Amino acid sequence: MTIALSLATTWTPPTDGEELAYGLELTNDGDTPITGFTLGFSGPARIDPTATLENGKLLKRLSNHTLIAPPDGFVLEPGATWRSVARGLSYGLRHWSDGANAAYVALADGTIITLPTAPTQGKGHNAPLLKGAARFPVPAKAPVSVSIIPWPKSVATTGARVAPPGLDLQPQGDDAGRAAAAFAGLVADLFPVEGLVRPASEAGMPVTVQQKAGLGAEAYELSFADNAATVAASTRQGMVYGLITLGQILRGARQYPQTFVFPTGGSITDEPGFAYRGCHLDVARQFYSGAEVSQLLKLMAWNKLNKFHWHLSEDEAWRLEIEAFPELTQIAAWRGHGMALPPLLGSGPQPTGGYYSKNVVRQIVALADSLAIAVIPEIDIPGHSYATLQALPQLRDPAEQGEYQSVQGFPNNSLNPAYEPVYKFVESVVDEVLELFPAGIFHLGADEVPLAAWSGSPLALEMIEKLGGPEMRAKHERQFNQLGNHHGADEIEGSPTALIQAAFIRRVHDYIASKGAITGGWEEAAHGKAVDKDKSFVIGWRNGEINAALAEKGFDIVVSPGQRYYLDMANGVNWAEPGAGWAGWSGPQETYEFEARAGFSEQGLTHLLGIQACIWSESMTDRAIFDRLVFPRLSAIAEAGWTTPERKSWDRFKALVGLMPIMYGNWAAE
Repeated sequence: MTIALSLATTWTPPTDGEELAYGLELTNDGDTPITGFTLGFSGPARIDPTATLENGKLLKRLSNHTLIAPPDGFVLEPGATWRSVARGLSYGLRHWSDGANAAYVALADGTIITLPTAPTQGKGHNAPLLKGAARFPVPAKAPVSVSIIPWPKSVATTGARVAPPGLDLQPQGDDAGRAAAAFAGLVADLFPVEGLVRPASEAGMPVTVQQKAGLGAEAYELSFADNAATVAASTRQGMVYGLITLGQILRGARQYPQTFVFPTGGSITDEPGFAYRGCHLDVARQFYSGAEVSQLLKLMAWNKLNKFHWHLSEDEAWRLEIEAFPELTQIAAWRGHGMALPPLLGSGPQPTGGYYSKNVVRQIVALADSLAIAVIPEIDIPGHSYATLQALPQLRDPAEQGEYQSVQGFPNNSLNPAYEPVYKFVESVVDEVLELFPAGIFHLGADEVPLAAWSGSPLALEMIEKLGGPEMRAKHERQFNQLGNHHGADEIEGSPTALIQAAFIRRVHDYIASKGAITGGWEEAAHGKAVDKDKSFVIGWRNGEINAALAEKGFDIVVSPGQRYYLDMANGVNWAEPGAGWAGWSGPQETYEFEARAGFSEQGLTHLLGIQACIWSESMTDRAIFDRLVFPRLSAIAEAGWTTPERKSWDRFKALVGLMPIMYGNWAAE
C-alpha cells in the first residue's frame, strides 16, 4: 500500500469571453484510493477570498496560504487526477514563479503528505524557465584597461606589468591594520583559492596601507609603482575601499590578461557620489541563515555598499530574539500546518523558519562594521504585524470587532495606536534593538496600513474623534468590514487612519529620539509630519516622483522606487522570467541607467542621502531565483550610488560586471 501524490498548477489569463483560470491538478501516483482529504498550497499568488472554486470547496485562505477540498464523497482513485479551477485571484499571474511552489495533502486520519510541486504552466508559454544569474561575458577588448566596479572618480594609471600573484599588505597604524585584516578576510571568503592576499615568500607584491589627512570620510588614493602600490585614506572605511579597488584590478588582470592590465604607475583618486548606498534584505518572507546574511554583507562590501537595511519583522514572521517577549520567536518565527502561522510563500507543512539570536546579531554587526557597513534594523509597525499579533494577542483592543485586510491579504494585521499596551511593547523592543545595533538608527516601517484598520475598535474611534472631530470618526466608522486594497496598497494620506497612524509614529519617534537615535521609515512615515526632519530619514518606494516631492518638503530621502530598485521585480516581461511584476520590470540596463537625482531641485538635492536596493523575498524559495534577480542588478545600483552620472557607462559596466561574484553560484544556462 503506497500513498504518493503530486500537484501541477496551470494559469490561463482572462479573455473577453472567459474569466481567469488558476488550475489545480492533484494526481494519485500511488496504489491506494484516498477520500476525505484537504489540499493546502502556497506561493506568491493569492486566491481571492471571494473566488469561486469549480469542482472543489475553498476552506481557508490566509494571504497566499490556501486550503481546499474536493466535493463531498469524492474518491481519488490510483492513477486518477482531481482537477479544480479557481476563478478569482488577488492579482493575475505574470511569471512562472507566481504560482504554487509548495503543497501538501492532509488525509482524513491526520497524516500529512508533502507534495512535489512543478512550476506553474502558463497557457501558451513553452520557453525554458529561467533561473540563475545572467552571464555577462568579459570581452576581448573592454572600454577601459582596469577592472573596477563601481567606477572611480578619477583613473589616471599608467604602464602595465604581468599581474602579481597576490598582495603582501603592509599596514601602518591601527586603522590600517584593521582595514588590511578586513580585506584579507573578505577575499579569503569570496575567492578562497585565489590567494589575493599572500606573503612576500609567496611572491606577494608589497602594498602599503597608510593614513593621509584631509580626505573625505570614504575617499581614498591608490598609487602604483613598478612593484608596489600604496593605499592612503583618512579613515578605515576609505582604506577598505582602496584595497577593494586594488583587489578588483588584480583579479581582472590575472583572469583576463589580454583585456585588463595591472598598472606600474599613476594613481586613482576616488570618493562616492552618495553617502547612503544601501541594500535591504527581507528575512521574514523567507528565512536566511546567519551565514547567508554574512555572505550578502561581503558581496555588498565588494560593491562598496555601506548600509544594510535588515527587514526583521513582517506579517509572515518575526526574526529577532527579544528577551522581554520570548513568544515572538517561539511562535512567530515558525510556520507550518496547524501552527499559528500556516505554510506561506513556499514553506511546506513541516515547521519552517528561524530567527537571529542576539549572539548571531552581534557577530553580523561586527562583521558589517569591519567592512564599513552600518546595519539598520527594521521592525515594521504599526502595519505588517500579523505574526506579532499571533504571538501576542494581548496587544489587540479586546473590544475590537470586524475584519479589515492588508494588500497582502492578512486580516487585522496592524498594532492599534489607541491601545496603551502596544506602546509598552514597542518601547521594550526599541530598547533591546538599539542595544544590539550601534549605528543608532531604528527603522519603524510605517508602510501599507489598510485604510479600514481599527474601524471596529472603540478605542481607535475615540482617538480619531479626539484628534480630528466627530466627522472624521464617522468617516472611519463607514470603513467597518471594508476589505479595500483592490488596486494595490491603499493610499491613506488625509484619512482617519493616517491621522492616528501619525500620532502613533510621532510617539514612537519621540521615544527613539529620546534614546539618541535616528528614525528611519518608508515614505508613509512622512504623513502628518509625524517625524522631526532633523532626526529621521524616509525611503521613497512607490515611484521616483515621490522622492523629489518629499525632499522638497525638507525630508532627508533615500531613493528606492519599486519600478527600478526593487530586486524582486522580474528582469523582463516574459513568463519564463521569475520574480514579481506589480511595479513592472527592470532589466540590468534599465536598473543601471536610472538616475536618482532626476526631478530634484537644487534645494531638494541637499536632502538626497542616496539610494537603496530592496531584496523582497516572496519569490525566493529557490535560491537560483535569488541569484537571477539580485545579480548583476545589485552591482548596477552600487555603481549608481558611487559613480557620478557623467562618469557612468553601461558599455563599460557590462564589460566588467562578469568579474563580480554572486551569492549562491547559480548561473543561468543561457
